Amino acid sequence: MNRIGILAQLEGLIRDLFDEYQGPVTEDLSAHDVEQWDSLGNVQFVVLIEKTMDVRFSTEEMASLSNLGELMTLIERKKSL
Repeated sequence: MNRIGILAQLEGLIRDLFDEYQGPVTEDLSAHDVEQWDSLGNVQFVVLIEKTMDVRFSTEEMASLSNLGELMTLIERKKSL
């Protein structure tokens, strides 16, 4: 799966989970940009990603990410293993 495909999947998850967010979904998007994206929303988002994309993340990996671009890179790396 390429970055465009990953971003499209993440956008779908974001639009479903954070339904009030109407802004752009780009690699620069972070939790700070989405009002509904609080700590509970973050856990829900991670669970959705893991189920949808068949990947698993450690707590340390998730805590180190600052935006969707970094998440996409992590997903790419995990999918290539």
